[in-house]
Formats: sequence, structure tokens, C-alpha cells
Amino acid sequence: MFHKVSHYFSVAARKAWQRRAWRWLFMMLALLTLGFFLLPVTRPQAPYSTVLLARDGQLLGARLAADQQWRFPLAGEPPQRFLTALVRFEDQRFYSHWGVDPLALARALRSNLEAGRVVSGASTLSMQLVRLARDNPARTVPEKVLEMALALRLEMALDKSQILHDYAQFAPFGGNIVGVETAARRYFGRSASELSWAEAAMLAVLPNAPALVHPGRERQTLLDKRNRLLAKLRDKGDISATEFRLALLEPLPEAILPLPETSPHLLATLAERQAPGIIHATIDAGLQSALSEVMQRQGQKLALEGVWNAALLVIDNEDLSVAAYLGNTELDRTGRGEFVDLIQRPRSSGSILKPLLYALMLEAGEISPSMLVADVPTQINGYRPENFDRQYRGAVRADEALALSLNIPAVRLLRQHGVARFHQQLQNLGYSTLFRPADDYGLTLILGGAETSLWDVAGSYAQLAAISRSIAADSRYLPVNILTGSESAQGKPAEIGPGAAWLTLEAMKEVNRPGLDQHWREFASSKQVAWKTGTSFGLRDAWAVAVTPRYTVGVWAGNASGEGVAGLSGTNTAAPLLFAALNRLPDSGWFAEPAHDLRSVELCADSGYLPQGGCQTVSALLPKHSHFDQISRWHQLVHTDPLGRYRVNADCSLFNERQAQSYLQLPPAMAFYYRRQHPLYRDLPPWRADCKASSEELAMEVLYPEAGARFYLPTDLNGQDMPLIAEVAHREADAVLHWHLNEQFLGTTREFHTMSIRAKSGKQLLSVVDQQGVRISRSFTILPRH
Repeated sequence: MFHKVSHYFSVAARKAWQRRAWRWLFMMLALLTLGFFLLPVTRPQAPYSTVLLARDGQLLGARLAADQQWRFPLAGEPPQRFLTALVRFEDQRFYSHWGVDPLALARALRSNLEAGRVVSGASTLSMQLVRLARDNPARTVPEKVLEMALALRLEMALDKSQILHDYAQFAPFGGNIVGVETAARRYFGRSASELSWAEAAMLAVLPNAPALVHPGRERQTLLDKRNRLLAKLRDKGDISATEFRLALLEPLPEAILPLPETSPHLLATLAERQAPGIIHATIDAGLQSALSEVMQRQGQKLALEGVWNAALLVIDNEDLSVAAYLGNTELDRTGRGEFVDLIQRPRSSGSILKPLLYALMLEAGEISPSMLVADVPTQINGYRPENFDRQYRGAVRADEALALSLNIPAVRLLRQHGVARFHQQLQNLGYSTLFRPADDYGLTLILGGAETSLWDVAGSYAQLAAISRSIAADSRYLPVNILTGSESAQGKPAEIGPGAAWLTLEAMKEVNRPGLDQHWREFASSKQVAWKTGTSFGLRDAWAVAVTPRYTVGVWAGNASGEGVAGLSGTNTAAPLLFAALNRLPDSGWFAEPAHDLRSVELCADSGYLPQGGCQTVSALLPKHSHFDQISRWHQLVHTDPLGRYRVNADCSLFNERQAQSYLQLPPAMAFYYRRQHPLYRDLPPWRADCKASSEELAMEVLYPEAGARFYLPTDLNGQDMPLIAEVAHREADAVLHWHLNEQFLGTTREFHTMSIRAKSGKQLLSVVDQQGVRISRSFTILPRH
């Protein structure tokens, strides 16, 4: 009885123990399972290099990653040839195991036991990826177990393609070259997607022994490993026998290839704005390379003149994308500002903004291309602009003033248009460096009083090209793009229409060419180009911009330090580089006339105003929606005797004894200078002796000194006061003038009306009387020196 009871309790205890054991085992398995799923998904994390690619994918330049490795991101999926070779070499059962290959483990264990040392590790690609993610820790048994666990966890979280992608991205390929894309670029000079079978096989064996790539006796070992892998690929049917034989003929790379450096300044600028990774630029790689050579040659010539820096920007007008970007000259000019991106650096604009004012005024109906603009000595609120040649033309057509880049007409037009208005319009056009209020710039805004960048300047000229080709009724300004695939932000409504833009480009075709410069002679006369130059005050900045239907080319030249250079100018310094660049661009003809945005009007032939005073007229084109309503105020219908020798009026002649003739009669100051440039300019005939002259006629003007002027007399080398040279213009070329200062007679002049005046300090009154008794006076003040 006791035995039966004892046996019953023994069986019950055993079953209870078994139940507890199973519970503990289940709990342990649950904890292990939970722990397994709590393991991190171990993937490599490392910074990327900044990689700049051209529009067609060519490499333009790159920067080291933050950890000083060359690690180019994969642009897409890893190349299939490399993946096939990699799996065949490293992990043949990759697609059938879950991160650990039991067969490989058994083989490795047997090999290691037979050798008495570790000769095989049985690492799968997943295990190798885990090692890469953990910075290659020491090879110990516990570490190997953890590595297998992490590999299993990795396979649970990622699919096979993701694992291969990570491996191809982060595998080492010798030195500080990481990733298959980097290796393809550094060893073969092409993208990984373009690798041959031989190249893919070589890269597949490299992560297993990266040191083999270095020159020396190890190269034969690398070649043998590559060829054995190629043979395996043939045997497995991955490549044909012909492909195998051809692959064997391909040599190993001799050395690591240098990275291209055709766009270092663009790379630096974009690296500051973009996160590390691949930057897809709109650059035309072939054009960039060709213009780099042009920049190098022209840069050497400029250096001989003391000009150490230059920048060149080419914009494709079809989509307002940047085709070439050279931010500076060569990088080997130590201490000359060679690392500064001068396309983005604000510089004094010189007169490069004049075409924009011209286009805006055409659109607003404030000018016509042939309208005469005064070009006489001018002083406005103490500001006295001068033309580059220090000459005056009296009156000049608006389009000719633009072509000749005359400063005085430009200042007068800006005053007419309004500084604040123009300031706002420039900002609307994309000028991003006009930070000060318009009043701070004043009229100097049109002559270099503001700073702007080559990026903004070339962009605004490209807008003219794009607008002139537009057929939209409500075109907008669009930003210039340098990144492919970037969405163009909607710009502000364009204040320049196709007609005004086209007329402006037409006027810019007439710019005088830079002398006998070789590059202009090479730029065939049959090619049409609109272009403009500019030079800043102090000879610090030389500008040149050209526009063709396809391209806008902008050039800046000078010194990054801001140091001026004697003889520097837009024409002599920047234009040769401009035309050297244009010679590398295809001819794109000329802009079609935007007939839909132009209208024909009759204008006075020699003044460009609406007809009045019987002037001879010509047909001219104006923007369709402009409201040009300025009537010629300088044409007079004058009555003369039948021979046209004398003027007469109704008081001294009968109706049938006089004839009417139209005369262009400019104000005396304008006529004085205009007559020098236009010998056929006709003065009004004198009045017949029995006729009385009109008292409303302005016969003469004082050119200098200005009304109310206050100044010091100039001094000679001995410190003695020099005389003041006063000047008067008279309508009649043969007029005789009598001069007085403070009612004291000074003398008489004929033909050339200048008078040397010596006077003490204080208020002065200059009076001039002609032979008809017409008198004109001018008050001014000579300031005392102490």
C-alpha cells in the first residue's frame, strides 16, 4: 500500500516538474524571441560625400564626406552586373538563407578544425553588412554569435534587395573609397551603372581584400581572383563564353583616377545650400569643360594686366537653366581670391542696368527708340554725371544712347522714369542685393551706385530673351534654375512685354565691337548678338553680357579684393572673354519679330516724337500696349521769304510772299553740341530787317557755371587761383556775344563762346548780350578758401 502511494506521489511530482520545465522552456523561448525582435535592425549609418553631376550624369566634382571618406550615394538601384558578381563570389546561397548559411557554417567549422586555425568565417553578405554597421569589431566567438543574431534580425526587417543596396553603398573598396558608385568613379571614371563584366568582377572581389588594388605584386593576386570569378560567372551561365574571353582581355586600373574639377566654385556654393548627397545640376558637361579651357587661356592674359579674377555664366534661354558656371579663374593663384564664387558675389553694377531701364520705358510709352534725349552738361541736386569719353552730343537717339552706353542720357531718363519705380522693378526682376531704400541710391542707381551679382544680371538679360519669344498675353518673370527637376516658382508679372524686349535686344545689336579683338573677328559678322558692357567707378569691375536666341552669356572681370586696375573696362577686359565663350556656342540665328506685340506708328524722322510742325515722318515700331503720346516740341513750321534766306511773318509780308518750312530747332545748349556731330543741322534763317523777332525765342543758354553754383576756384601748382572758364551756347553759329561780370565788361566772343574770368570770392552775376540785344544772366558764388 505504501509503495503504491509513494509511486503515485512520485509520478505526480515528475509530471509537475515536467510542466514547470515546459513552462520555463516556453518562457525562455518567449524571452529569447522577444529579445530577438528587440534587437536593433543594424544598418550602416555614415555621412555621404557631396557629388555634383551634370545634366547627362557626368561627374563635375565631389567633396569628401564629414568622416573624410569618399562615399558617393547610389543614384538608384545598384548595377545588376555588380550584384550578380558579388553574390557569386561572396554568398552563393544569399537568396535562400535567412542571414546565416548553415551549410557554410558546417564547411567553415570543418575547414577550421582540419587547419587548426581560423581559415574560413562563413560570413554571409548580411553578416558582413552587420560588421560594417558596427565598425568591424574584433573577431571573437561571442562577437560572431551576436553577428549572426543581428544578421537574422536584419533579414527579418529588410528584403534581399535592400540588403544588397546597403552593401553596395557602404562596402570598402580600398583606401578611403567606400561604395560601388565611388569605386566605379575612382577606378574606371564612370558610373557604376556603366561597368563592364570585368570591372564589376574586380569590384566584387575588392571588399574581401581591399589592399589588393594597390600597385605591386598584389595586383596579380587581384587579377587571378577577378578571372576566377569571371570563370564562375561563365560556368553558372551569367555570361557567355565570348563575354568571358573579352572580359579577360581588360586590364586592371593602373591607379586611382583624380576627380574632375571643372566646377569647383559651383560645387562649393551648392554644398553650402544642399545637404550632402547627389546634386543634379543643369550644367552641360561638354560646354563646361570647353569654357574652362577658355577661362584658363583668357585668365592668363588678364593676369598680365593685373586682373586676377573673372567669372563666366551661361544660361539656356529655352528653359532658363544654367548651362555653364565658372565662378572664378584658376585655383592655383594663391592669395588672389581664387576660392571666391564671383558669380554670386555682389559687385558694383556699372552701367549694366541701362538696357532694363530702356525696356521698361519702352513698355511704359515714355520713349521711342528714335526719340532724342538731351546729352548736355547736367547737374541734378549736386550730382553731375559724365559720359565715358567726357564728350557731349547735344541730343542723341534713345537706342543710340543705349548702344553707346552714354551716362548723361541714362541719368536723365531715370529721372523721368523715377528712381523708386525703377528700384522696385529691378527687385521684381530678381535683383536680390538692393537692400537699401531707393533714395539711398538716387540717380546713381543707373551708373553703378548699387551692387549686384553676375547671377542676377545674367538672369535679367535671360528674361529679356525669354520674354521676347513669349506669345503669352500675361507673361511672368521666371527664376533661373541650376538644379534639374526643380519646380520653377511663379515669378511676378512681367513689366516688359515681348515687343519691348525685342526692341531692346535690337538696340543692343548696335553696340560697337571691342576694337580689333581677335575673338570678335573670329565671331563671324553674320552671327547676330545683342550685348552690353559696363565698368564700375574706380575701374574695379568690368561687365559684359551677350544674348542670342538660345543663350545668355554673362562675364565679370576684376580683382576679388576690390583693387582697381588702370585701363580696366567692360569692352577691353570682359568683352574678349565674352566673345571667346560665344565662339564655343552654336549659332542660333536671331529673334523672330514678335508682331503680335508690336504696332507701327508715324514719328518725326529726326526727333522720334509724334509729328508736329510739319516734320518729315517715318514708320516705326513700338510695343503694342505702350501709350507713347509725346509730340515733337522741337519742330517748328517757319515762314520764310520765297528764297528761304530770311524769316518773315504776317506783320512784314503778304501771304503769297512767304513759304512754310519745317525746322528741327533744339534748345541752344543741345543745338551747340548737336551741331558738332551733325554738320547738316540747319539753324533758323535770320529775321528780315523789316520783321520783328519773336520775344519768346530762346536764343542762348549758359552752359557753365550752373545756376546758383557754389564752388572754389581751381589752383595751379603754385597754389594760385586759376581763372574760371565760362561757356555759353547760342542758336546762331555766327553770333557775336558781349560778356559782363557784375556789370563790368569782360570781352567779346565769336563762334566759340568761352570766357576766362578772374574774380574774388563772393556772389557773382554773369551777363551775356548778343548782337540782337538779347540778354541772359547767371548768378553763382565763388567760395573763400579761408
